Amino acid sequence: MFTIAINHGLVIDTRNKKCRKLHVGLNGSKIAALSETPLQGKKIIDAAGCYVSPGFIDVHGHIDGVVYPAELSACQGVTTTVGGNCGCSPADLGRFFKEQERQGFPIHQAMLVGHGNLRQAVGVEDPYQKADDEQIVRMAVLAEEALLQGACGISFGLDYVPGCAIEEVTALAKIAAKYHRICPVHTRLLTEGDLYSLFEIIKVAQETKAHILISHFVYQYCEGLVEDALRMVDRARAQGLSIHIDSGMYTNWATYFDTTTFAYENICNNHWKWEQMVVATGRYTGRVMDEELFFHMKECCPHESVIFFEGQEWEVYECLVKDYAMPSSDTCGYAKGEGHPQIAGSFPRYLRKMVREKKLLTVEEAVRKATLLPAELFGFQGKGCIEPGMDGDVAVFSLEEVCDRADYPHRGKPDAKPLGIFHVIVDGECVVDNGKYMDARSGKIIRKREK
Repeated sequence: MFTIAINHGLVIDTRNKKCRKLHVGLNGSKIAALSETPLQGKKIIDAAGCYVSPGFIDVHGHIDGVVYPAELSACQGVTTTVGGNCGCSPADLGRFFKEQERQGFPIHQAMLVGHGNLRQAVGVEDPYQKADDEQIVRMAVLAEEALLQGACGISFGLDYVPGCAIEEVTALAKIAAKYHRICPVHTRLLTEGDLYSLFEIIKVAQETKAHILISHFVYQYCEGLVEDALRMVDRARAQGLSIHIDSGMYTNWATYFDTTTFAYENICNNHWKWEQMVVATGRYTGRVMDEELFFHMKECCPHESVIFFEGQEWEVYECLVKDYAMPSSDTCGYAKGEGHPQIAGSFPRYLRKMVREKKLLTVEEAVRKATLLPAELFGFQGKGCIEPGMDGDVAVFSLEEVCDRADYPHRGKPDAKPLGIFHVIVDGECVVDNGKYMDARSGKIIRKREK
């Protein structure tokens, strides 16, 4: 008898992009069997009318050990999150890993070491200052230590350190390439309409041969840039460079108010309008920005998050139909009732829009881009497939019923949980059961070890 039997579902074969009616047996933390006939288990899930998928891998998040956003991710079908993105990671990854392993977590966590943290560690506090040669060497040493501790790559948030020299990025990317690890990059955008930011990262890929992942691509290159930007990536890949992108289901992005992105000079340079900004966290949640509120918040509450509204919905689809693109959420550790709808709606919206409504991807293609493709890119062994011996990370959902309900904070609830994702199993334990979050702690730290 299996610990969990999932019967009568359409099992998605991510390797061959097919699906067939099968019955899945899990024993402990592993998938143990695929059967033509129904299986017996201590717990039996009737998946009739549903798809049985590997758990989704969210390649771009900022959960970093905070439980509530992990709960929201689990309810979307996410079983693994990659944290430490945009150059911002826990200061001491070794300690973070030990603490998370001791207390458990709702979903699996892989972590990147952040370039921004490395800059601070070697004394570069000013985001408009570049590191000197000695500081770059010290950053490289610290980055290598983090990779040896198990970090899955080195992340860059160049938009947040506009003074950073490309030599910093190149030196660290060489370390990542040495260990065959990934370099996710939040590119810097000096002005709207800037494509040089993408060009410089392609040059880094040429020089270092590192695996580059351009973060939240549609946030970086919307407002008419996306087609030209994708052509640049297509050309780079045709030259043999390892460049992928991740992108969410929204063009309206969010970041923290005290970053250089929301510096007054940047707002003026880009000709942004106050009404394009909505406060996402804190006492002013849901307020549309105006000049008086802007300067008041800069003085009294600069650490809140603000959503910026721009772009066109079609740009999302242009990104995510690419065979080298993966869906992501850019989720953050917001409090209940606060934030951007991406924290609760990204993956159900991806299935609803890309598959059911727009029919831009088959369900098999869409699931592969959210499971096997990121597992292969990051080197997550045991993930991304429903096969005997693979990890017991599974999502059961109805394509006809899956629906995101989260909305922007001035219009609704940004953390409203979705419909149609009925069961989510993490490491062989039900974290979501019949649509209800079970407050489980079966998630593990994923440490990268092999060189």
